[in-house]
Amino acid sequence: MGGFFGIVSKNPCKYDLFFGVDYHSHLGTRRGGMAMYDRAKGFQRAIHNIENSPFRTKFEGDLEGMSGNIGIACISDYEPQPLLVRSHLGSFALTTVGKINNEEELARHILSTNRHFLEMSGGHINTTELVASLINEASSITEGLRRVQELIDGSMSVMLMTDECIYAARDRLGRLPVLIGEREDGYAVSFESFAYQKVGYRDLRDLGPGEIVRVTPEGVETLAEPGEEMRICAFLWTYYGYPNSHYEGSTVETMRYRCGQILAENDLREGLDISCDYIAGIPDSGTAHAIGYANRTGVPFARPFIKYTPTWPRSFTPPSQELRNLIARMKLVPVQELIEGKRLLFIDDSIVRGTQMRETVEFLYQNRAREVHLRSACPPITFGCKYLNFSRSGTVMELIARRVVHQLEGERGFDHLDEYGDVRTERGRSLIEHIQAELHFSSLRFQTLEGVLASIGLPASRVCTYCWTGKE
Repeated sequence: MGGFFGIVSKNPCKYDLFFGVDYHSHLGTRRGGMAMYDRAKGFQRAIHNIENSPFRTKFEGDLEGMSGNIGIACISDYEPQPLLVRSHLGSFALTTVGKINNEEELARHILSTNRHFLEMSGGHINTTELVASLINEASSITEGLRRVQELIDGSMSVMLMTDECIYAARDRLGRLPVLIGEREDGYAVSFESFAYQKVGYRDLRDLGPGEIVRVTPEGVETLAEPGEEMRICAFLWTYYGYPNSHYEGSTVETMRYRCGQILAENDLREGLDISCDYIAGIPDSGTAHAIGYANRTGVPFARPFIKYTPTWPRSFTPPSQELRNLIARMKLVPVQELIEGKRLLFIDDSIVRGTQMRETVEFLYQNRAREVHLRSACPPITFGCKYLNFSRSGTVMELIARRVVHQLEGERGFDHLDEYGDVRTERGRSLIEHIQAELHFSSLRFQTLEGVLASIGLPASRVCTYCWTGKE
C-alpha cells in the first residue's frame, strides 16, 4: 500500500514532517523517504529500507542534516521514493500512492521517444519515475498532473514539491483520500487525517476526486476542480485505515462499531444462538467491530489472546506464505483462562486466503477452546483489487471464496459470483458452509454489502466495492 505526508510552512518544519509521515507506518513496511527544500541547501532527500526497523529509527540521523520550510515524505510497500527530478518544468520532488494497470503500455510510449528508465531489481520500473515522465511531457505541472489522471488505468494520487509550493492531486475517482490540514503558519497534506492533527494542524477539507491544488504557506489554490464521480475504497474503513482517521466525514473507529452492531442485528434477525462466553476481535482491525457486536448483544467483550507487536512486522508483509504463517502464530499470546472451556465468537475485518485464520483457529483449540465462531466484517472477497496495491493475495485463486466456488462448480461457478457473494442466496449459504467446514469454525457468517455501506454512511454509488462485486 503506502501513504504520504507534506508540509508547507512559514517556519522550519522538519520535525512536523518526520512525525507526520511516521504516523503512516501502518500503510507500508518496505520503504520510507523524506525530501525537503531549503534556499541555502537546495533539495535534500533520504530514502531507507524499513523492513527490519521502524521509520523513526532509520531517519532520526538524517534529520540533523535536513532543513527547510517545505517537505514531502512517504511510506511505501514498493518503489523507493520521493524522487528528485530535473526537467524543463524545473526541479521538483515527487511521491505517489496508487496502482497502474497499464504500466507496460505507458512505459513503451515513453521508451518510443528515446527516453529511458532507471530499472529496479527484478526488471521493474519505478512507478513514481513513470509518473514523473508523464508529467514532464506537458507544458506545465498542472497540465502534467491532469495528464497522469487521464492516462493511468487504475488510480494515482500525487504530491509534487517545488522550491515554492506543494502540488497535490487526488486520483481521478478518489479511491484514496487526500486531506488538507491548516495551522496559523501553514498547511499539511496527508493520507491520514490524524497524522496532521497530532502535529498541531486542524481539519481544513478533503480534496475531491481528481482535484488538483497548489499549497503555499499563504493558502490552498484549486487548479483543477473535483469531478462529480467518486469510488472511494470501502476497505479504508473496514481494514487498513487508522482508527482515529476520517475520510469523507466518516471516522474509521465509529464505522467499525456500526458494522459490528449490524453484524449482531443480522444474527439476531436470523435467530442464531449467540450465547457465547465472550465476543472478541481478531486484532487489530477486528477489535472495534467486536466491540460494536458485543454492545448490541450484551455478551461480554474480552481479549482471549493478545497480539505481541513490538518486535514483529505485519504478518502479511514477508514474501513467503510459510513465513507469514509462522509470524502470525508467533505474535499470538493466549490468555488461558479466557480460552479454556469457553465458547468464543470472533470478529475479523475479512477472510482473504484463510491460511492465517486456520492457524488462529487451531491455536485456540490447542488452548482448549470449547467453540470458535467467526463473523467477517465484510462480504466474501471474490475479486482481486484492480485499483490499489494493498491486496494480501497474489492471485485470485488464492482467495478462499474463489477456491471454494471452484470446488463446488468448477469454472462454471465463476458465472455466479454475484450469488456466492450474497450470503442470503442458496449459493451464498453453500459457500459459508464449505468455508466453515474448511476452517473448522463452529459457525460462520459474513457481513452483507448493504451492511458495509450503511456502516460507512456513503451512497453505494460513491464507494468502490469491486473486491466483493466485481463491478467498477
